[in-house]
Parts: sequence; C-alpha cells; structure tokens
Amino acid sequence: MCRSIKPLRLPDRPATEQEIQEAALQYVRKVSGYRKPSKVNQETFEKAIEEIAGATRKMLENLQSKNDAPTELR
Repeated sequence: MCRSIKPLRLPDRPATEQEIQEAALQYVRKVSGYRKPSKVNQETFEKAIEEIAGATRKMLENLQSKNDAPTELR
C-alpha cells in the first residue's frame, strides 16, 4: 500500500469527519486510477466517496481495542 496513507484510528482521539472524507477520497482515487474524474464519472466518483466514508465511520464506531472486554462479559 502507499506510504502516504496514515492511520485514522489513533489512541488519543477519534478520527475527524474531514479525515474520514479525505481517506475515502484517497481510496477512490487509488482504486479508480483517476485523480479527478471526467464530468461523466463525477457522480459515480462522489457517490463512492460517500459510501466509503459511511462504511469507514461505521467501522471506526464499532471497533474495540485489544484491551476492551466483550460487552457480554461486563
């Protein structure tokens, strides 16, 4: 993977909305091969960014750290 990709899940703070959007944009650019899509592909490009950002948000909200006990055991 690209060295310029930075982790979003940091121990001292949650990822910001801007960081999530930037990560989604970077992913779509990497996968599509386009830095900027043509006008005909703009809507598809933007929709993919929103879907990936949403999935990323959901994943980050549901991740547990290694030290977290399962909810049922608390």
